[in-house]
Amino acid sequence: MAVSNKNSTQNDLNAVIAQFDFDGDFQSALPFGNGHIHDTFLVTFKSGHIRTCILQRINNHVFRYIPEMMRNIEIVTSHITSKLLDLCRNDIARKCLALIKTIQQQNYYKDSDNQYWRCFHYITDSHSFDSVDSTEVAFAAGTGYGQFHALIADLDQAELYETIPDFHNINSRLKLFSAAVNRDPVGRTAEVDTEIRLVEKYAEEMRLILELGDAGQIPKRVTHNDTKINNVLFDSSNKVLCVIDLDTVMPGYMHYDFGDAIRTATNTAEEDEADLQKVSMDVDLYEAFCKGFLQETGAMLTPVEIETMAFSPKLLAYIMGLRFLTDYIDGDDYYKIKFEKHNLQRARAQFKLLESMYEQSEAMERIIKDCLC
Repeated sequence: MAVSNKNSTQNDLNAVIAQFDFDGDFQSALPFGNGHIHDTFLVTFKSGHIRTCILQRINNHVFRYIPEMMRNIEIVTSHITSKLLDLCRNDIARKCLALIKTIQQQNYYKDSDNQYWRCFHYITDSHSFDSVDSTEVAFAAGTGYGQFHALIADLDQAELYETIPDFHNINSRLKLFSAAVNRDPVGRTAEVDTEIRLVEKYAEEMRLILELGDAGQIPKRVTHNDTKINNVLFDSSNKVLCVIDLDTVMPGYMHYDFGDAIRTATNTAEEDEADLQKVSMDVDLYEAFCKGFLQETGAMLTPVEIETMAFSPKLLAYIMGLRFLTDYIDGDDYYKIKFEKHNLQRARAQFKLLESMYEQSEAMERIIKDCLC
């Protein structure tokens, strides 16, 4: 996604922090994490009930419906907290994100420059993974996302706003791609003929999940929609704490969450790997993730969802390759790039991952069935 590049002075941050409901003496606010969307700061206080928190300036170019997004987050975190209390779980403050309200008891603050800010309690002694190198971590991540879905299974998806319309809608993505190819604004289509033909080769098949949903054969649910491996927090023993980054929680299909998690958790290389020989889906990591995820969600899935679940990683790898390729053809207007052909390199890596998944289709389907036996 796009990145906010606006800098914040300490005075600016002090003024923003003063708008939130803290009772301590402010100490510092330092840049935090490696996120690509929002500007994030770790805020510490010398005293008071809250000693650390996460302050974020929300990227209002990516997210156009911020009040609705924040309402979604409040609904989901309140629901999860209530469910954890009902289940008598311990250490609830570390097992669900918690918003800090403003002094006006709002879930965000809008400053005089029309910038939006929010605060979360900081979950101490936690970490995430940018890649997976063991079946133990893959299983734990699958369990974490599965538990997240189990906790929100009874939350009515109609309560939530679609924060990014058509985010995983393959028809919409294909239309944007075709428009970019037809415009060819910076003269790049000639060099990506191979990638364009690959997009066209799989386009019809990739409509499967959307068509099943439109026909009422699979249910819409509350879904996370950005289930990268680094959106799961672990404790020091690598046990799952909670799922984070709830900006895109909205109505969707379970396939989107399972597929994107597999896309990121099982890739043997980086998302933008230049050496395509290094890119493949690790079937052992796939199996471990499936076991963790399906032990938590298997009972709630419908037969059609189960039957088509192994297809969903292909869909998400295809969508991400399509999005990177569209942006490259369009002149790199959406994603931040580090070098001239970065988006093309990303697209090629995703399409190589897609081909690896196709080569292992039978194993992927068998593993889903075995996990549910």
